[in-house]
Amino acid sequence: MPSLDKTVAEPMIVFDGVEKRFGDNVVLSELSFTVAPGEHVCLIGPSGSGKTTILRLLMTLEKCDGGTISVAGQSLSHMTHNGRRVPADEKHVRDVRKRIGMVFQQFNLFPNMTVRGNLIEAPTRVLGMSKDEANARATELLDLVGLGDRIDSHPTQLSGGQQQRVAIARALAMRPDVLLLDEVTSALDPELVAGVLKLLRDIGSSTDITFLCVTHEMGFARDFSDRVMMFDGGRVIEDAAPEKLFTAPEHERTQAFLHAVVDR
Repeated sequence: MPSLDKTVAEPMIVFDGVEKRFGDNVVLSELSFTVAPGEHVCLIGPSGSGKTTILRLLMTLEKCDGGTISVAGQSLSHMTHNGRRVPADEKHVRDVRKRIGMVFQQFNLFPNMTVRGNLIEAPTRVLGMSKDEANARATELLDLVGLGDRIDSHPTQLSGGQQQRVAIARALAMRPDVLLLDEVTSALDPELVAGVLKLLRDIGSSTDITFLCVTHEMGFARDFSDRVMMFDGGRVIEDAAPEKLFTAPEHERTQAFLHAVVDR
């Protein structure tokens, strides 16, 4: 796992005045926030408030219409060339994106590959890792997620909870500095949710990875986070430590949202 110096003043993630529109629909409006190295931040709020768009922008699956995003001091949209700030080329974007892993709602495993193949594909192709090293890493990570005996299985032979564990292991195989989680339990049967959330808590407590999580699991957000950000209408309306946000939210919209999702 990467070892980051949490005393470094430079944030790991910076959104500065970010705007994102889909046609006439403004999804993110002048969004600015930072995430420190090793910090665990959960994003909560109603559907359509822009939370998943934030993760997609970090993965460069979408491009922002205004503002800038940087990871570990490197911009996702610009680079320095011959002393001048110019639009980023593909190589620069790929280099920054290598630092980021993402676990999706729907697992997104390659069905034609074994579990082993899913875990070694990106490290060998993107990071240039040797097959021996990638195999050793895959074995280590599958043991971590409790699936060491399923390394030669195909995704279709696994339960939803097992597939999500493989997806988490696959993201970790890239040795990311930043791990993005997009509603990783929403496609799981309720009895499988607790196991996946416990695994994420264990990974979070034993590594220096920076986490940015979109979740509807308020208990997980409360236990896992250093900070929770409440979104509504493409803006952060409240940003606080979980104990404060969940017990004494200041904004009326936060109070109404928590009342709806926690007390139902």
